[in-house]
Amino acid sequence: MAKNNHKYSPDNPHPLSTTKTELVWEGKYDEYGNRREVDIAGCAMPMQKIETIDEPASRLSQTGLFDAQKAHKDDFRNMLIWGDNKLVMASLLKDFKGKIDLIYIDPPFFTGTDQVISIKIGEGATSVEKGRSILEEVAYRNVWGLGASSFCHWMFELLTLMKELLSQRGMIFIRFDQYWSHYIKVLADEVFGKDLFQNEIIVNRIHKNVTEQGRISIPLATDTLLLYFRSHETKFYDIKRKLKETRKGYWRRMDDSSGLRKPPERIIFGQTFYPPAGKHFKFGQEKIDEMIKANKIQLHPKTGRPQYWVEDSDETILDSDWTDIPGYAFTTGYPTENAEDLLERVIQAGTSEDMLVADFFCGSGTTGAVAEKLGRRWIMADLGRFAIHTTRKRMIELQRKLYEEDKPYRAFDVYNLGRYERQWWQKERLKGADEEHRRVVLEFYKAEVLQNSSSPLIHGRKGSALCHVDSIDGLFTRDELKAVAKAAKEAGAKELHCLAWEFEMDLRLVCHEIEHADNIKIKLIPIPREIMEKNRTSPPPFLEVAVLEAEVIYRLADGTDWIPASAGMTEGKVGMTKNSKGDSSSVIPVKLVLEGSNRGTGIQKKFVDIKLKNFVPSLAEVPSKELEALKERAIKSGFDFIDFWAVDFDYQDGQPFEHHWQAYRTRKDRSLPTVSNHEFDKYPKKGKYTACVKVVDIFGCDTSITVEIEY
Repeated sequence: MAKNNHKYSPDNPHPLSTTKTELVWEGKYDEYGNRREVDIAGCAMPMQKIETIDEPASRLSQTGLFDAQKAHKDDFRNMLIWGDNKLVMASLLKDFKGKIDLIYIDPPFFTGTDQVISIKIGEGATSVEKGRSILEEVAYRNVWGLGASSFCHWMFELLTLMKELLSQRGMIFIRFDQYWSHYIKVLADEVFGKDLFQNEIIVNRIHKNVTEQGRISIPLATDTLLLYFRSHETKFYDIKRKLKETRKGYWRRMDDSSGLRKPPERIIFGQTFYPPAGKHFKFGQEKIDEMIKANKIQLHPKTGRPQYWVEDSDETILDSDWTDIPGYAFTTGYPTENAEDLLERVIQAGTSEDMLVADFFCGSGTTGAVAEKLGRRWIMADLGRFAIHTTRKRMIELQRKLYEEDKPYRAFDVYNLGRYERQWWQKERLKGADEEHRRVVLEFYKAEVLQNSSSPLIHGRKGSALCHVDSIDGLFTRDELKAVAKAAKEAGAKELHCLAWEFEMDLRLVCHEIEHADNIKIKLIPIPREIMEKNRTSPPPFLEVAVLEAEVIYRLADGTDWIPASAGMTEGKVGMTKNSKGDSSSVIPVKLVLEGSNRGTGIQKKFVDIKLKNFVPSLAEVPSKELEALKERAIKSGFDFIDFWAVDFDYQDGQPFEHHWQAYRTRKDRSLPTVSNHEFDKYPKKGKYTACVKVVDIFGCDTSITVEIEY
């Protein structure tokens, strides 16, 4: 080993002797010792609005009872975003930099444990356990792949982005456990500044009395909430809690509050007073003048310092001990669901009405639910599709409740960031090559890669079936399906497997047409996201797309069914139809009409609804150990796997899905109708229209089809 010839001295200090105190992790500095900057521009992506939701408006506008001006607080539409929070925040900077007033986050704790959700199937007591989604597993393994270093770097980047989004008077609450809260505090000190750290609040957690090694330990009872201000302009609103016994009135010093940033001097009884260093007066000059007139201010008989009178009270200003309320709740069944009481304190402490609140690990949506009840605007995001689905149901239910209580609310939109995860995978792992992408997919599918295919649309063979792998950025469309099926038929194939990341709606119906016309069996198979996992060698399950079928139900104002002109009947002719309950044992004569609402002339207004005919889930998010047991039930009782379904009765291709009607299961009510009861009649004129039907299964995976309506 070479001898170190450096002679360190006061004139030649060792490099470590001049290093500032900081938390250092792998990746914080580059190879040249330069601080790595957070890549904000490179992470910004256009967000796609995929749903618009104003449940009371769509439900009640049919009856003319909805008053939008009265129901809506303003024109701002809240945002629910599905995607990686780093990319979401970078994408929000364009419109929301310096505009968010409060951020609350409860990130996944760096514990290495999985969060398991127990999901009920159908109306009975059967349930299945669900862990993190494949996308979440891929993301968090990349985040934590290098252990503590990658976790620190991930949190540092997120906190840096949150600082950019916060307004100058904004604040952030960060929830963590006892294992990592001290590291997170050092990170946050570096991002926000030590002088802007305000408090460490303790909150209740789910009790745990066993350490990781399995030894009995002191039971864990609390988590930590770290509170940081964005700047010295930030204002903290005093929150009060109930006392067990009424407290008698007393005199209190006026210069013991550091929450309000007011000019230091005050004029009291003609004298000028200044607070001690680091302190601030409790009240402004105008308030002090009012209190003097009410005899609620005096000068201390010994010190001569001002005091104010505190009235008898059964409540007191809240300190940093918040263990008097629950820290977690169990209303939605989502693991580590934060309690509404806790978020109510957080939001009231940091905002006033109409301010903007954000949560980038929203989980079951508690932050948005409480913000909505308190009249705040909100933005929520999460990487898990199940979290987005849980939150969407919760916010729709809250819209209904607020409207029924004659309270204003805001509509919200659902967004995603498109295909970012596989774009990243292609760039980082596959070096941008689409042919390499197809090779990887076919190898995991255990199919042979065809080097000299008779058609550029045929890429592989599995047994007797030919395989097509769509491009990594592609949406597999009906035109592509027809072209691929033609190429497979010309090659003499009797079976075709089409593998793609995304499929156009209604593609299963086109498959049926081609299968009957060309005598070729077609399978549509989504490419599982597991193949993006680093160092993965075993193939994940490749399952066919969900099957969804629906039909249009036409009804007249008297409740009987109506048959469109395309059925071969003309207006005014009497036909026979089933009754509105679908009882096939009896038929009712009905006068067929195409439009009008004048019952006095025999012409009745007609309505449109949707009936689900068939659903077979893909089971793509089912844990492998549960897969075989659920396959048979999924085929026999597919409706049991539907958790939510909605209809856009006037769907416009390329536009966001608009929730005109929806139904869903709750923890208390597991029933689910398979026929909508919206009675939609808002088509502008006679003609053909398109309805879109969206079904979300119990795992949060959605499937959509369109049906044609003749009105």
